[in-house]
Amino acid sequence: MSRNVVLAAGKRTPFGDFGGSLKDTPLSALGAHTVRATLGAAGLDAARIDHLTFGNVMSVDYDGNFISRKVALDAGLPIESAALAVNRACGTGTEAIASAARLVLCGSSRLGIAAGGENFSRVPYVAQNVRWGAKRGPQTLEDGLDFAYRCPFSRELMGETAENLADVGDYKRADMDAWGLMSQQRAKAAIESGFLSRQIAPIEVPDGKGSRLFAQDEFPRFNVTAEKLASLKPAFRKDGRVTAGSSSGVTDGAASLIVADADALRGAGVEAEARWVDAISVGVPPHIMGSGPAPAIGALLKKHDLKVSDVDYFEINEAFAVVNLHAEREHGIPRDRTNLYGGGISIGHPPGATGVRMTITAMHHLADTKGRYAIISMCLGAGQGMATLIENLRR
Repeated sequence: MSRNVVLAAGKRTPFGDFGGSLKDTPLSALGAHTVRATLGAAGLDAARIDHLTFGNVMSVDYDGNFISRKVALDAGLPIESAALAVNRACGTGTEAIASAARLVLCGSSRLGIAAGGENFSRVPYVAQNVRWGAKRGPQTLEDGLDFAYRCPFSRELMGETAENLADVGDYKRADMDAWGLMSQQRAKAAIESGFLSRQIAPIEVPDGKGSRLFAQDEFPRFNVTAEKLASLKPAFRKDGRVTAGSSSGVTDGAASLIVADADALRGAGVEAEARWVDAISVGVPPHIMGSGPAPAIGALLKKHDLKVSDVDYFEINEAFAVVNLHAEREHGIPRDRTNLYGGGISIGHPPGATGVRMTITAMHHLADTKGRYAIISMCLGAGQGMATLIENLRR
């Protein structure tokens, strides 16, 4: 039986800065909030959802190991529904979508939700030698975030692998700074135009003895200038080229969207917005993990007999600006068709949510411009690249 996988009703939280507005909100609460918002946007009864996939890299809070099921039931999905958690490093959000799509394709799901998120602000410090080895005296705590931000092979920080890619391709600091500035400017314009607010489901967050409504991404730096970026010291090497201004932000947030069989969604009275066509993952050398989007995009284009000129829009995750410069150079991707609303450098990059956020952005862009195809791509720590192809159904 031939099945078409379709997408609809994407929603996300605003992304909070590290230690910012979302630090006191459990990740499961962020995920459940976006799922409820997605169902509300679609006008779809939660009882009709049969499966939820949730992408998450860093387990936090007491329910972290059961995050997909916790989010599903807290969002009101039926007890009979199933839940799956996935982790593909920085591609975790897009893997949540791909896993949900493949469940539909194999007939294991008809109406599903793909979601994902991180709350890096809640990642604990770890004492690894206490359980069996500590006898007495002070013990060392390790930052749990290091488990996400260091290459598992070289133990380099991910930013050092970006420096490696800059070395291999001789990418210039000035060009990285220029990309960082462009990202901030585009995010500012997307916020002021209301484009990003269409994706966001505001959420109540603790505020002293009460609460407040958190409604706008708080990582973008509206007042950044080229001069300010040029003044920043290298972040990972003394004589390096990568700075905080050309690196993705450490942020918290969650996102979700409907992933369903086209006939089932139509039967539920919900209009499909895009067709999920395919997702491809490839391996690259871990020490230049930022090269990943280029071969992943190439493999996706080749498989579907497409050229760059056939693709109306690209969302390529700004893990570091050099990642985008490399993909741009390798494929000749026009800058006026890439990351038009900011990206990881300006909005931030919680890996479980990033791919979902990017997909929602691509869906909205295609709907607004009547384009046909978009590609969503990213590099993955430990040496992979991932690329997803979607087709607009609202032309």
